[in-house]
Amino acid sequence: MRDTLLYVVLPYVCLTVFLVGHVWRYRTDQLGWTTRTSQVFERRWLAWGSPLFHVGALLVVLGHAAGLLVPQSWTRAVGISDHAYHVVAVAGGAVAGTVLCAGLAILLLRRFVFSHRVRLVTTRMDRVLYALLTAEVVIGMWQTVGVNVLGAGYEYRGTIAVWFRGLFVLQPDAALMASAPAVYQWHAVLACLLLAVWPFTRLVHVWSVPIGYLRRPFVVYRRRPARSGVA
Repeated sequence: MRDTLLYVVLPYVCLTVFLVGHVWRYRTDQLGWTTRTSQVFERRWLAWGSPLFHVGALLVVLGHAAGLLVPQSWTRAVGISDHAYHVVAVAGGAVAGTVLCAGLAILLLRRFVFSHRVRLVTTRMDRVLYALLTAEVVIGMWQTVGVNVLGAGYEYRGTIAVWFRGLFVLQPDAALMASAPAVYQWHAVLACLLLAVWPFTRLVHVWSVPIGYLRRPFVVYRRRPARSGVA
C-alpha cells in the first residue's frame, strides 16, 4: 500500500495539481506571473548566482530527460555500451550538478544571509520552494557522487526509468521504485512535490520565456535632423 501511494497515487495527484494549478494561477493572477525579481535590492551576487543556477538547471533537466526517456535497449542498439553510458552520464551529471549547486548556494546566501532587504521580500512560498529545491539538489548530488562515483553505482535505467515511462502510459510499476535505493526513492518523491508547488511559486516564469523576441525585426533608430535655425 505504501509503495502504491508513493509511486502511483502521489505522482498523478501532483501532476494534476501541476496542471490545474497553472490554469488557476493564469486565470486569477496574471500580474503575479513573474519571477518576483529582487534585482533592485541587490545585483552583485545575483549576477553570479542566477546564470550558474539557470545553466546548471537546464543541463540537469536535459540529462534527466535523456536518462529517463531513452530506453537502455536504444543505446545498446547504436553501439553504446552500458559502461560507456555510465561514465558519460556520471561525468556529465557531476559537472551539471556542481554548476547548479554553486548557483543555488549563491542565491541562498544572497537571499538569507548577505542581503537583509532581499530577505524581507522573501515570501512563505519562496521558503517552501527553496527548501524543496535544496533537498532535491543535495539528494541528486548524493546519488551522482556518493552512489555512482564513491560507491558501487546503481543502474537506474532498468528500474526507475521504466517506472517513469510507465507513468505516461498509465502503467507505473511501483515495485520497480520500491526496489531502488532509498536515495533514489526520496529524489522521486521530492520531484513530485516540486511539481505540486510549482504553479504557486515564482517557477511559473519558466513558461514565459520571451521566445517571440527571436522573431521580432530589428528596431531601426534614425537621428533627428538638426534644425538650421529657429523661426
